[in-house]
Amino acid sequence: MTTSENASAWPDLKPTALLVLADGTVLEGFGLGAEGQAVGEVCFNTAMTGYEEILTDPSYAGQLITFTFPHIGNVGTNDEDIETVNMAATPGARGVILRSAITSPSNYRAAKHLDAWLRARGIIGISGIDTRALTALIRTKGMPNAVVAHAKDGKFDLHGLKEEAREWPGLEGMDLVPMVTSSQRYTWDETPWVWGEGFGRQDKPEFTVVAVDYGIKRNILRLLAGEGCKITVVPATTSAEDILAMKPDGVFLSNGPGDPAETGKYAVPMIRKVIESGTPTFGICLGHQMLGLAVGAKTKKMHQGHHGANHPVRDETTGKVEITSMNHGFAVDEATLPKGAKQTHISLFDGSNCGIELEGKPVFSVQYHPEASPGPRDSHYLFKRFAELMRENKRA
Repeated sequence: MTTSENASAWPDLKPTALLVLADGTVLEGFGLGAEGQAVGEVCFNTAMTGYEEILTDPSYAGQLITFTFPHIGNVGTNDEDIETVNMAATPGARGVILRSAITSPSNYRAAKHLDAWLRARGIIGISGIDTRALTALIRTKGMPNAVVAHAKDGKFDLHGLKEEAREWPGLEGMDLVPMVTSSQRYTWDETPWVWGEGFGRQDKPEFTVVAVDYGIKRNILRLLAGEGCKITVVPATTSAEDILAMKPDGVFLSNGPGDPAETGKYAVPMIRKVIESGTPTFGICLGHQMLGLAVGAKTKKMHQGHHGANHPVRDETTGKVEITSMNHGFAVDEATLPKGAKQTHISLFDGSNCGIELEGKPVFSVQYHPEASPGPRDSHYLFKRFAELMRENKRA
């Protein structure tokens, strides 16, 4: 083979996507998903499965997800694994960063190739990135702001991308709940998926529950329904008076994105009134942080956050260790918990707070996602605990 023939056989591939960090670092790669550009905070997720659930989790609004596992897309996508309640909506991750190109799906449940699914949902992606190096950077310097851009012709306004990444204010001080909460109340009765049967329906509910939607996930609602709950989901700004007027047996505070201190400006007054009413209350993720703020604790921005499906958490009340799914960049500062608010769970990675309960009151919350299944059912007992609190309260 001549030199000219060899050159034509090994073409110089032109980058069709860029990841531009706020400090001016530019990483070149190959585009996937939708074309365009998106700005957000870069985090890394260590989960080996569940990429579709992760990408549609409203808690990831405002973020660009780096998957540390190299093989993303192998099982394709389907409508059953989407976590966004509104199937037509696209709240969730703004972009995705991968090590390897997406391979063709090989799974009996696959309905669509991940690349086509990303395009349909307007999610911008980049592959060919050294995700190990990017993860190491995040662990050292924290989660950077960045822009991910995809253009098939490989033409980019690099100056403009650097400026956008540098000027984006970041998640601190940002209330993202209005982007993901429902605009009106609705009811939910779908129960968890059963092998060979699919999803069921709760037609004999024991409890009525009001779920406050800060960016709620479908499987949380399913597990609540599976414990005998008839659920009414309400927008994040719903008042305590409107919630209590429905005479619920329990109130659920959902997961969600953004800075809890900002969301707390309108959520905390409502939560305090619900607590004072004596209504059993259960919070997850942002709902946990909202509960912490409501009792007088403070929240803090984490260095690299917790994002993955392999996070060990110890239940301080039993000594049991759970393998959990997590997604949060803020945490309740355990040092600020007031008297009467007991720390019930801690992260075995860094000792951060992962759960609280109020002494003498039917109120508790956890930072992680007990509806996910890394354990696979290590944390489902929390939904049963909520049901038992409601049952006891009804007897009283």
